[in-house]
Amino acid sequence: MDNSKPTLLLTGVSGNLGVRLLPLLADYQVIGVDLNPPAASPLLSFERIDLALEESCRQLFLLLKKFRPFAVVHLAFVIDPLRTGVLDLDRMWQINVAGTARVMEAITEANRTDPIVKKFIFPGSVSAYGSDLPESATEDSPLRAHTLPYAIHKMECDRVVQQRAPALRGCSVYLLRPHIFSGASMQNYLIGAFRGTPNGTAKRAAEMRAQGKRLPCMLPYGKKYLENRIQFVHVDDMARLVAAVVHKTEPEAQRLTVLNVAGRGEALTFAQCIEMAHAKLVRVPGKWAFLQVLRVMWKFGISAIPPEAVPYMTGQYIMNTDRLHRFLGEDYENVIRYTIRDAFADSFSTAATPEHNSGTS
Repeated sequence: MDNSKPTLLLTGVSGNLGVRLLPLLADYQVIGVDLNPPAASPLLSFERIDLALEESCRQLFLLLKKFRPFAVVHLAFVIDPLRTGVLDLDRMWQINVAGTARVMEAITEANRTDPIVKKFIFPGSVSAYGSDLPESATEDSPLRAHTLPYAIHKMECDRVVQQRAPALRGCSVYLLRPHIFSGASMQNYLIGAFRGTPNGTAKRAAEMRAQGKRLPCMLPYGKKYLENRIQFVHVDDMARLVAAVVHKTEPEAQRLTVLNVAGRGEALTFAQCIEMAHAKLVRVPGKWAFLQVLRVMWKFGISAIPPEAVPYMTGQYIMNTDRLHRFLGEDYENVIRYTIRDAFADSFSTAATPEHNSGTS
């Protein structure tokens, strides 16, 4: 153990964002927590902990007391049930929402007599705001996620973080709300919809992938669906932002800092995204028909896009990121290096080879 380097605890260390964050934490000794270890990394220690279990709170508490990390970065979160294999919604909730509460409870107890952990960083999601916003969401906009379990869990975690922040005893809390992650390595339902990759678990889906076949991009009839705007943030920019918060030495004026996160520049329309992705567009007669098609594709294991995602694929939800700009100041363009357009375009680069994330990512 190198006592000259501060120690940091990172949950979800094996996920896409965790793997990209690790190289930016060379100045720290990292304690990694996940269901499975990352393929290769210079961790001080790896701990296999299942946040769905109540006993994980005590396991984390003991880790905090043993290694005394000055910061906890909590990335562990089930995003895609199919790819992670966590198909039971109750277990998904236990990992996502109860797991976040357990991490914060462990910090509260560890800091009870001695403020060990000085920073807690958690990435929420734009989806917590809901699927069809009348205007750009600010950090003070109401949280109205619905329908999609991932979005609902992000909203509930957001509320857990806000409610528990004051109890962390001398610990500054950073709640980041990123828009849709993009980049060559990313795989999520929206990027997948534009890529047209048949990511289902059926044999037919595997055959289609092997043959390089693409599913069409679907939208209901109507001009408004093509004009809906959307933002993205490159996963590497998100990693740089988390690292910047970790490295930040100036104390915060408030206990809880909430930041919307998106790439630089103007939002894209769905029409622009479809054009950039060179996707085939198929129009269907309304949201109901869209839902039925997704249900069939999901049922037969062709598509990994959950039918509950329909509102988030047909609505407009963009955020105001002025607060992030002020927070980073002169470092803004060094941290958020990709424009929204370039972040999205990188998802379709020739180097785009989406990774399989671990159980928590």
